Amino acid sequence: MGGVVALRTIGVEEEFLLVGPEDGRPRAVAAALLDAEADESAERDLPDVESELQRQQIETATNPCTSPEELFTELGQARRNAAERAQQAGAALVALGTSPMSVSTEVFPDPRYRRIADRFGMTAQEQLTCGCHVHVGIDSDEEAIGVLDRIRPWLSVLLALSANSPFWRGDDSRYASYRAQVWPRWPSGGPTGPFGSPEAYRATVEAMTATKTILDDGMIYFEARWSNKYPTVEIRVADVCTNTSDAVLLALLSRGLVDTAARSWRAGDPPPEARVELLKLASWRASRSGLDDELVDPRTWRPAPAGEVVAALLEHTGDALAASGDQHLAKELTSELLERGNGAQIQRADYRQAGRLEDIVSRAISRTIDPNSPHGSVHSG
Repeated sequence: MGGVVALRTIGVEEEFLLVGPEDGRPRAVAAALLDAEADESAERDLPDVESELQRQQIETATNPCTSPEELFTELGQARRNAAERAQQAGAALVALGTSPMSVSTEVFPDPRYRRIADRFGMTAQEQLTCGCHVHVGIDSDEEAIGVLDRIRPWLSVLLALSANSPFWRGDDSRYASYRAQVWPRWPSGGPTGPFGSPEAYRATVEAMTATKTILDDGMIYFEARWSNKYPTVEIRVADVCTNTSDAVLLALLSRGLVDTAARSWRAGDPPPEARVELLKLASWRASRSGLDDELVDPRTWRPAPAGEVVAALLEHTGDALAASGDQHLAKELTSELLERGNGAQIQRADYRQAGRLEDIVSRAISRTIDPNSPHGSVHSG
């Protein structure tokens, strides 16, 4: 116990909308932005900006970090770089899970994306959604599967905390995260059952790709998956967060979940008995009401107030957060989020105050880069 604890790495991928700075409507400028990005990044060693399915969005990624301070710095730099590139392309960068404004999507000019669009039709056409993906380092293939099998019940709580997509193309969806309703339309999306071993996981992925329904293993869109690129578990359930501090909180809680699960796996404890049917219901509840109402409590599989379930997540990960030195900050950021409101609550508060969808977007543009911008809380005004 007296040695130095080796911290797992955490990295965050964030997807963003590209919108008109005046009208808030998504703009299909990703190709122009990425062309300029490639030239300037080579000269200035800037963080990478990558394409996504639609031309109205882009993705950034941090390097692997071990401390929240590193992660704050990386996220801020990546967002500022992407916002600068967006401005040069005549757009603004905004961290919203879906577009509040109506939009006609355009697929990014990439052969793989075009194949996806051709195969999946309206499902692909409507996938202008932005998520936050957290990569947490793992030590072995066996540990990766042990973790995946044990974190499943708690992923819906991360969704509730991050919910940031209440408006869908001009309408209030009446969901906190409508993105979480759109994303599982992919045939490989959603929660999973336990795998038990790396061999069983690989066999499942191979069987899925062998059906020729999905193009490749890059289209394995589980809520959490074993990364096919890095030695990580990738937690993919969250909406992109407008406030950088919320993205850091998601990363710390994700690392806490992975550490907690890995300890349980190493101790030989069996995975929790959580049927996929119940996991789907828990995700649906988190998508529907976010932090505004009851969630499904992973300890009992019964409804409980959202605040109690969030507190249960902090308790569940408490030992791991304490060991990594993250417990105080995680509690502080959670309290701030609950007091301020998640993205869905803030978007609806903005709409009540301003009465225009354009104002939701303009305020979110400011908060994407500057978390201290005005109107940052559901309690403001």
